[in-house]
Amino acid sequence: MKALLLIDIQSDFIPGGALAVAGGDQIIALTNQLQPLFELVLATQDWHPASHKSFASNHPGRQPFETTQLQGLEQVLWPDHCIQGSAGAEFSPQLDMQRVEAIFRKGTDPEIDSYSGFYDNGHLKSTGLAGYLRERGVQQLYLAGLAGDYCVYFTAKDALELGFEVVVIEDATRAIDAEGFGRAKADLLQGGAQLVLSRDLLQQAQ
Repeated sequence: MKALLLIDIQSDFIPGGALAVAGGDQIIALTNQLQPLFELVLATQDWHPASHKSFASNHPGRQPFETTQLQGLEQVLWPDHCIQGSAGAEFSPQLDMQRVEAIFRKGTDPEIDSYSGFYDNGHLKSTGLAGYLRERGVQQLYLAGLAGDYCVYFTAKDALELGFEVVVIEDATRAIDAEGFGRAKADLLQGGAQLVLSRDLLQQAQ
């Protein structure tokens, strides 16, 4: 069975949001088109408490995009984003949520960030996504969403390590940094992931 995982297509990550990914809004119509091709559609949602230590505002004198250490891991300090219950944390109003069967929230622990849809960055706690996929009999996981060089990448990396076949829909994601996305794609390909274009999937379904 194959599933589509929509990663963090939230208002704060699209233009006009607190941590906007350039062109992030351009993938939404595409992800809506792709959803009917899959038996199962799931989503992840960044869901931070306001006190989250990945926010630069919680480190006096520090600026967004500087780095620090959290739980022994290097951590980028981000602008406040996707705060629980805020408008920015909501899924984009243009995103079709009718087919989404379950939402997996991440980044809820104020002490550690969580880029992957499966675990926090220290692999200390699971979101339950892996167990859900296994229970549903999913073998192939297709990924789309934001951002390609962070949450899409780390979700794909964990999925590979968990034994899933991973397919990244390249034109249904956007990255914060093009160079970083290039490195991420090379690493995923080396790990056994596939990269595809949405048009190929849509043509196959005709």
